[in-house]
Amino acid sequence: MKPAPFEYHRPASLAETFDLLDRYGDDGRILAGGQSLVPALNLRLATPRAVIDINRLPDLDGIRVSPEGLAIGALVRQEALERSPLVREHAPLVAAAVPHVGHTAIRARGTVGGSLALADPAAELPACMVALDAMIHVAGRAGRREIAAADFFRGIYTTALGPGEIVTEVWLPRAPAGWGWGFDELARRHGDFALAGLAAGLRVADGATEARLVFLGVGIGPVRARRAEAALAGRPAGADSLAAAARALDGDLDPPGDIHGSPALRRHLAHVLLARVVGRLAEVRA
Repeated sequence: MKPAPFEYHRPASLAETFDLLDRYGDDGRILAGGQSLVPALNLRLATPRAVIDINRLPDLDGIRVSPEGLAIGALVRQEALERSPLVREHAPLVAAAVPHVGHTAIRARGTVGGSLALADPAAELPACMVALDAMIHVAGRAGRREIAAADFFRGIYTTALGPGEIVTEVWLPRAPAGWGWGFDELARRHGDFALAGLAAGLRVADGATEARLVFLGVGIGPVRARRAEAALAGRPAGADSLAAAARALDGDLDPPGDIHGSPALRRHLAHVLLARVVGRLAEVRA
């Protein structure tokens, strides 16, 4: 199929972008990597009056580090995250997750900001951002603001972005010493949407465990497993604490069912991932 007719605009500045968003409102769609928008256009699931291509906007495609943490521009390609030594050093969870995003061709075009703004419940980067306490920077006609990742994702394809706002950058605070990070997901085939995934962090100090567990594919957005975290907290990392976390996990999950997998399947896979990812981290940090 071919897209319905639309006007194409390629602004050279944020101010010009905001002018276009004001002009077209809900009839204007932002084009960054296009890995979700272009298929929707071709299938006529999206029929905007205007497509606004932001790929030439300056200063949105860099990765930089500061004493406070790591900043990643919204137009950074996922493939660039995969190759970046700064990401591997300062955000190893992101580096571990990115190879699970689609296929190589998708990562070559897909952007960080696009993945966050789309807010697909099965996407890897939103879960990582919640696990890392990231701050998502957005801008619009009224100015700039920062939104905690935990507050940014509101539901299926729903975010805290206001009308006329775009994601400009994501900021990852420097993690305290002693944390280890791991990621894994389960899908029918590599590159398919995840049936379940887990972004996890674990720190063991003086024999006591602290954990961060954020699941994807098992809710309407990233799911922070606070009951399972509490079951691990303050206990030695090992089989007993992991069993307690597994018992608590059911209280954290209310997975949906669809043509790809039932709620029972997704719940089972979440348990498999908890044992796999946290078990690996516990072995390393014990």
